[in-house]
Amino acid sequence: MNIQTNYNKLIPEKVLFPLSEVQDIGILKISTAKKMIDKGLLEIVRIGNKIHISRTELIRYLEDNTTEKTA
Repeated sequence: MNIQTNYNKLIPEKVLFPLSEVQDIGILKISTAKKMIDKGLLEIVRIGNKIHISRTELIRYLEDNTTEKTA
């Protein structure tokens, strides 16, 4: 059975999320997100000195890292 999670319905309807909010909604810890950003694995938007991640990028990350449960 192939069940796909609809992250579009799960992620709040916003354009950008600061790292603190990404952590608050339980997607990534700030330290993990920063490591992934440094490695070029997450696309970011800088506003001043603050790092934000777009809703589209969060959904892409979750979809790319979701695997089916194996028995």
